[in-house]
Amino acid sequence: MIDRILDAATDDVIDDPVELEIENTIRPKDFANYIGQDRLKMNLQLAIAAAKKRGEPLDHILLYGPPGLGKTTMASVIAHEMGAQIRITSGPAIERAGDLASLLTNLQDGDIIFIDEIHRLQRTVAEVLYSAMEDFKLDIMIGKGPSARSLRLDLPKFTLVGATTRTGALPAPLRDRFGIIHRLEFYTPEQIGQIIHRSADILDVKIHPEAAHELAKRSRLTPRIANRLLKRVRDFADVNGDGIIDAVISKQALILLDIDDLGLDPADRLLLGAIIDSYDGGPVGVETLAALTAEERTTIEDFIEPYLMQIGLLERTPRGRKVTPKAYGHLGKTRLQQATD
Repeated sequence: MIDRILDAATDDVIDDPVELEIENTIRPKDFANYIGQDRLKMNLQLAIAAAKKRGEPLDHILLYGPPGLGKTTMASVIAHEMGAQIRITSGPAIERAGDLASLLTNLQDGDIIFIDEIHRLQRTVAEVLYSAMEDFKLDIMIGKGPSARSLRLDLPKFTLVGATTRTGALPAPLRDRFGIIHRLEFYTPEQIGQIIHRSADILDVKIHPEAAHELAKRSRLTPRIANRLLKRVRDFADVNGDGIIDAVISKQALILLDIDDLGLDPADRLLLGAIIDSYDGGPVGVETLAALTAEERTTIEDFIEPYLMQIGLLERTPRGRKVTPKAYGHLGKTRLQQATD
């Protein structure tokens, strides 16, 4: 669970130059090598082709969806397809309006600026973006008190690509200024299998089809997790075998990582078990769940719930969270009411 949160929080930031080069290699550079998200790719290819034909910058783009689905990678692909430079930052890193002004004034015409976790921008910083996105103007205040005056600077015609896991947390004026808004969907097991085979080829790892299928089943339909599991299973194969990942090696490694057949880790099972054992399957409020599991509410909402809901183990209702009969079966538990009827 800690690995998953760190992955999402840092977006695979790696300090070691060798590992960084490997990670950059694994990330696809163009639409041809970007597996999945077919509807999104079709719409973006159309928008890019139209922008190039008119000789204009691309409309501002907002990408949203659960973490690990490829928002940062898609931003890099967009920049590559546009033939543009990309500057990458995150909402929490831009602490003051002056930080944003420095970034924007150093852009060139056609450049792309990518802001991850854009919903975490300070309100005063977000307000600076309004005129920058709409009019390519930057309004700044010089001085303080009665002598303060406003100065409007021209900005290059740039494209902002924002990424968020929580569109509802974006200020409405900011959200409305994005011309292209798309949600990244969970991948299919077949697509995850293709990603695993592609990454294994890049990492020069031999993996059997049945082993790739096993990893795909347990990757939570998320490319980032699939690549992380591949690296950990590769380590296990190097130490406990001949470096080849077969079905036996993959299952042994996944047992060691405590990841079950549906990709659930201990934190997932703890959450489902708490609802079943303490509240007979629910409904129960998320704040109560946070106290029961010692997890932050945002961790539950952003990292645990989306996948559990996607595979039909958890439901959100007006009264709270409920587990489904499928969750009882997966955990091998019996509903108390049924047992006492």
